[in-house]
Amino acid sequence: MPVATRPTVTVFGQDGQASGNVAMPKVFSAPVRADLVHFVHTQLAKNARQPYAVSPMAGVETPAQSWGPGRAMARIPRVPGSGTHRAGQAAFGNMVRGGHMFAPNRTSRRWHRKVPTNMRRYAVVSALAASAVSSVVESRGHVIADVQEIPLVLGNFLESVKTTKEAKAILATVGAQADVD
Repeated sequence: MPVATRPTVTVFGQDGQASGNVAMPKVFSAPVRADLVHFVHTQLAKNARQPYAVSPMAGVETPAQSWGPGRAMARIPRVPGSGTHRAGQAAFGNMVRGGHMFAPNRTSRRWHRKVPTNMRRYAVVSALAASAVSSVVESRGHVIADVQEIPLVLGNFLESVKTTKEAKAILATVGAQADVD
């Protein structure tokens, strides 16, 4: 595709005035897939988790046995012994105090997720394309009412900025200061 037919974007100078135009990269005209970006983000966020679990012996560390039928009590295993409150109490079951939990967390669970490389790339392209749509940018909470054009492109002078004070002054000249504050 010739450069002349592609949409252009304005390049702003240090004074906040337009200093030229450049062809908009094709990535900004890609389709916006919010569902794909959300899916890839949630899947990749799972890769930062650390496995956690309860002890495999939790709730079953007593030599409890069922008393069997004929005592007018439930057949749940009961703690042996006498002379303590714990003796005769139900054990092991997930419905009793001091028993094991139902479906305990295990370290063998599939904690991490694989995301296909092309899907990751498509999500990055889609997120970049969304950053060129002002309604999407505003819906994410950014204050861009004073910004002249989205995407906001600044010249090469920005590479020579050394201090935060200078950077804030430049953002104020192009109308992006409200979003930073």
